[in-house]
Amino acid sequence: MHPRNKNAAGYDFAALTATSAALARYVRTTPAGTPSIDFANPAAVRTLNRAILMHHYGVRGWELPEGYLCPPIPGRADYLHAVADLLATCNRKTIPTGPGVRVLDIGTGANLVYPLIGHAEYGWSFLGVDIDEAALANAQAILGKNPALTADIELRHQPVWDNIFTGLLRSGESFELSVCNPPFHNSPDEVLAVSQRKWNNLGKPGAVKGSAQPRLNFGGGGTELWCNGGERAFVKNMVEQSAAIPKRVLWFTSLVSKAENLVHIEAALKKAKVVESRILPMTQGQKQSRIVAWSFCANGEREKWRRERWATPTDPTAPTAEPV
Repeated sequence: MHPRNKNAAGYDFAALTATSAALARYVRTTPAGTPSIDFANPAAVRTLNRAILMHHYGVRGWELPEGYLCPPIPGRADYLHAVADLLATCNRKTIPTGPGVRVLDIGTGANLVYPLIGHAEYGWSFLGVDIDEAALANAQAILGKNPALTADIELRHQPVWDNIFTGLLRSGESFELSVCNPPFHNSPDEVLAVSQRKWNNLGKPGAVKGSAQPRLNFGGGGTELWCNGGERAFVKNMVEQSAAIPKRVLWFTSLVSKAENLVHIEAALKKAKVVESRILPMTQGQKQSRIVAWSFCANGEREKWRRERWATPTDPTAPTAEPV
């Protein structure tokens, strides 16, 4: 994990249960003698997430409707730390902080995790966007329980299914970053296959007659988990639409779970004539993934951006970036 990740040393179950007593009922001792939870139990995972968000990020009243994606918090935090380091490469190795740093969260979901973590870690402001109005309603309910966040986290509905950036931004809006967890899978059958594999890895019975059916321990509805063409098609569409607003976002980024999709995404970036692209590796335990980042702004434009938006008196508490 990223060295700034608050869970880099593992989950501190004693501290988490002290903050959120509801977690205690799910904590078990492993054969190795260490505390853990049953990660195949969606209720346990949601309760762990709630405790992490409360303990590390000060979030109160975090709830999810049944069936919505409950993302692994350490992985989402790693993404934000990685793109914070990316911004620092444009700011003399210092991560720009505060609400003047604006982040566009594509597919913010009912969980609102990127804005919650990013604001707590760096003070950034967020625009969270989703096509699912019910998901946005839940995200708004989370903000309602955390009124101090409402000045810096805005939510917006994208009504057109195939649009990502198209028709989204208002006059004069610009952002330092866009972040996105795209729908990874190509079909419901692919989602089921992944669920089966995870179910087996967790030592649970397979989807055979008379046994429990596999389920994603982190949940997720249709629009969160799959789209036609999967993440490859989604990110390629994102690249194409970003070319229509090239200077409205300093760095466009997206998570890419499957390494074999990179060659197709890189071809789309070349076709869009981006000025620069980078692949930022991410590792959590045995899981390997990466972030693809691209910019239409040349070095001179990035320096102008820095002077106009970030050139404030140096904050001695601002974090120093890791190499990108």
